[in-house]
Amino acid sequence: MAGRSGVQRLVAEVSLAHVGIILGLEMSRLARSNRDGHHLLEVCALFGTLIGDLDGMYDPPDYNDRLLLGLQGAMSEAELHVLKQRMMAGKRAKAERGALGMPVRMGYVRRPSGEVVKDPDEQAQTVIALIFDQFARVGTIHAVLRYLVQHAIRVPQRVRFGPSKGALVWRRPNRTTLSNLLHHPIYAGASTYGRRPTDPKRKQPGRPSTGRLVAKPEDCQVLLPERIPAYISWEQFERNRRQLEANTQAGLGVIRYGPSLLSGLVVCGRCGLRMASASNNNGAGLRYRCAREPVDYGGAICQSLTGAPLDAWMGELVLAALEPAALEVSLEGATDVEAQRQRLHQPWSKRLERAGYEVDRAARQSHAVEPENRLVARTLERQWEEAFASEEQLKADYRRFLAAPPVTLAASEREAIRRLASDLPALWHAETTTAADRQAIMRQLVERVVVTVQGESEQVDLEVHWIGGHRTQTRRRRPVARLDQLSSYPALLARAGALQQQGLGRGAIAEALNAEGWRPAKRRQTFTADMVRSLLVRQGLSTSKARPRSVTHAADEWTLPALASTLAMPHPTLYAWLRKGQRQARYDQHAGQWLIRADTSELQRLRALRQAPRMWQRPASQASSQG
Repeated sequence: MAGRSGVQRLVAEVSLAHVGIILGLEMSRLARSNRDGHHLLEVCALFGTLIGDLDGMYDPPDYNDRLLLGLQGAMSEAELHVLKQRMMAGKRAKAERGALGMPVRMGYVRRPSGEVVKDPDEQAQTVIALIFDQFARVGTIHAVLRYLVQHAIRVPQRVRFGPSKGALVWRRPNRTTLSNLLHHPIYAGASTYGRRPTDPKRKQPGRPSTGRLVAKPEDCQVLLPERIPAYISWEQFERNRRQLEANTQAGLGVIRYGPSLLSGLVVCGRCGLRMASASNNNGAGLRYRCAREPVDYGGAICQSLTGAPLDAWMGELVLAALEPAALEVSLEGATDVEAQRQRLHQPWSKRLERAGYEVDRAARQSHAVEPENRLVARTLERQWEEAFASEEQLKADYRRFLAAPPVTLAASEREAIRRLASDLPALWHAETTTAADRQAIMRQLVERVVVTVQGESEQVDLEVHWIGGHRTQTRRRRPVARLDQLSSYPALLARAGALQQQGLGRGAIAEALNAEGWRPAKRRQTFTADMVRSLLVRQGLSTSKARPRSVTHAADEWTLPALASTLAMPHPTLYAWLRKGQRQARYDQHAGQWLIRADTSELQRLRALRQAPRMWQRPASQASSQG
């Protein structure tokens, strides 16, 4: 009954006992489905309403009459079903022959004979080809859209309805249009049928266009390859599909802003899930974390490691892989830049040619009109002036376009590209090379990087899966926070103890450890005497502590440990305030300590600042400027 206002009103009137008899030519036509027909019969039987048509009179409360009406409704529904199935079968048979006259996409036209060909307008063909070429370069719909808007390129559309049916119009590009263009298999030369099926569960009453889905080419009812002139090959169409799927969150993901070189490529070697990259606002503190366990199940982080060393290791491997192809890279880069600039000139030349034709056409129309017919002459002269003004504006825009980049690369530019390509490390680390450029190069070579941290130690196993199937396995050393995280920590303790038993002092032990190749934790490269003392104390071989030096300070000056103890706060927090310039302090070279100035009022302010929430902690300079 959805969408059938007449039947709904009929049932309502019968339910209000306003109807004594229902008359019609064929009452079974009311039952487009058994549910609707039986519902009407139930209501008529309840309120004693008769039903009559050309075959006779029926009383719904009577069993025989209700049985007859039910059979007629079932037969009517079956008849509609058979007719629909025959029509759909004929439509599919016509689609399998490639003769179904469905609307074609932009860039194509259908001839009166039914044949689908490319749009005869050369500018329309150039724009469509440019969109596919640009997507192959940048890999995202948004980047293609920005490119078209930046260069004032519009997309062609053929008017389907109205008095201007078939006319070519130029419209602003948008994301939906580009997405439909890149997903449609017609541009790869394939004819399809059943690409937009309807899901009854998603269909909304009163809205005929709802519930439609977009099927993949292999899921279409009919797929006929090489039936239509193609703009791209089927292999390129499949690559575009894979790239569009990878741009979603579920896939590899599009190249994103940020310092991460391996965003979307790092896979946890313990659980096999993808590791996420995280950094602060200024790009520092990059880390790769396998956080699916805490996010999904509230558990602990599977593994985590600093991102800068991992990116540096992968950069070395990529540069080593690209080094044999330096000359080919340089020549390919020069050719690609020239081809890109040449592609930009093609739409401009077509637009200028079209504008010149419009001016000539308006001039011929104006000259053809009789001078006495001033009503028509004035209109044609105005159209001529508008076409001439549009041509002049387009020429001015084209001159500005030519003033920006040259048509071809100069000899100096070619030599610069070859020089940079011959020194790939310099090009990789150049300031003009962005993080997005490095990510794009990485994704062209690397499929994924499997990372496995050996416990909490500094040992990291890498397994690089290159595009093409080759794999590289290596083990690297990452910085760790504590000495006891080092895999060589027991051997280090034993070696430090053995050197002490030989009668060496702490400084001599440190020099011996450094000479033997021992390395401390974090990013330090050498051991110091204080670090050796810590190693010996942990083994119980030394109990002496460094004697504190005498400190001479004023009445309102505090040492860092004393002030931290008075404020009941950690030393690192107070030292962080000191480094940010929030506290006034001086450094005593003799004692080797910081002396912080803080009187009674300053102590009260520091206590209040310590107890305040972190979101309200601001530098004193900002607070005073805002006050």
